[in-house]
Amino acid sequence: MSTSSWLASDAQSLDGAPEKRHLRVGFIALSDAAPLVVAKRLELGHEHGLTLELSRESSWAAVRDKLLTGELDAAHSLYGLVYGVQLGIGGPREDMAVLMVLNRNGQAVTVTPSLAEAMTRVGDLRGALASLGRKPVFAQTFPTGTHAMFLNYWFAAQGIDPLTEISSIVIPPAHMVAAMEEGGLDGFCCGEPWHAVAQARGLGRTVAVSSDIWPNHPEKVLACRRDFVARYPRTAQALVRTLLSACRWLDMPGHRAEAAGWLAEPAWVGAPRDLIAARLLGDFGRLSGRHALLPVSFFDEGVVNYPHPSDGMWFIAQYRRWGMVGDDAVANAAQTAAAVNQTALFEAAARAEGVPVMASSARDVLCDGKVWDAASAADLRAYVDGFVIRAR
Repeated sequence: MSTSSWLASDAQSLDGAPEKRHLRVGFIALSDAAPLVVAKRLELGHEHGLTLELSRESSWAAVRDKLLTGELDAAHSLYGLVYGVQLGIGGPREDMAVLMVLNRNGQAVTVTPSLAEAMTRVGDLRGALASLGRKPVFAQTFPTGTHAMFLNYWFAAQGIDPLTEISSIVIPPAHMVAAMEEGGLDGFCCGEPWHAVAQARGLGRTVAVSSDIWPNHPEKVLACRRDFVARYPRTAQALVRTLLSACRWLDMPGHRAEAAGWLAEPAWVGAPRDLIAARLLGDFGRLSGRHALLPVSFFDEGVVNYPHPSDGMWFIAQYRRWGMVGDDAVANAAQTAAAVNQTALFEAAARAEGVPVMASSARDVLCDGKVWDAASAADLRAYVDGFVIRAR
């Protein structure tokens, strides 16, 4: 089906005009910004009374700061950025909102070619890191973000304490490849296409994808301040409907390849189209993992997009595990997640768009064999205490 015929056949009318029609929405140069780029390129907001102005930001810290100051109405955001701000970890505290999940999977861990070869030769990560003869240096993109938590989880699952045995630094995603080229960096975790770019240039080798750490994990979300939702509820719903349309479009045959061409443009990601397209379509070359190497997912009939409060609680659990918050955050985790994740708003928007509402979260087995499900979320203190490697 062509883009024009799809728009004509699936156009929906908005019940109640949005209070605010022009929205400035931030994003980072990553392949998983595709829903925003698609929404803008096809002007999907128009059918819901919105005009989107996309603002490419230089770092996740910039996204955070501009959300807090009101320079951005909403943003493509790390799940963990929202919860870090909500809890006031390492910066200002503000009541935040997760409107919907934009994607699941799609991140990776890349290391230098020499370290990748050592991993193959030695057979385990600890031995390979020991061959460096110094403390390894790994980069992630934001202290409370998905990549930081995934790196910690990945190391700990292999018996390595990330707090004492690894030096962790923060680098914006688009700067990871340059940092690898400059030297002094042994590996990094961020979104695509920067892993594909590093590997194509011979600077790194992808050794794990995030779905190997947590299959179908939540990743980027559509985020805003909570007072934005209170002040502009119809606008927030219209924005969710717009991005649901974009996510649905990305799941249609041939559309990801088309979107890769748009993402390659300098205004959006500015990386080679073929490298964006390959991993957007799930081509990881010869990489193999413990779990199926699941590609980034944007819609899957709405399964991707529901903002499960339990997803937010996983981040709170990891923050407690690594000593970033106290026991009070764990005790209040369910209340915090229920306030942050705008489930009622999402459900109203999904129903208006004819998207199935998948409110039940999955039972997931992570790379260390631990289960994350409703029972784990219900007894969060026991879940945290069950980790051998953690802050004490």
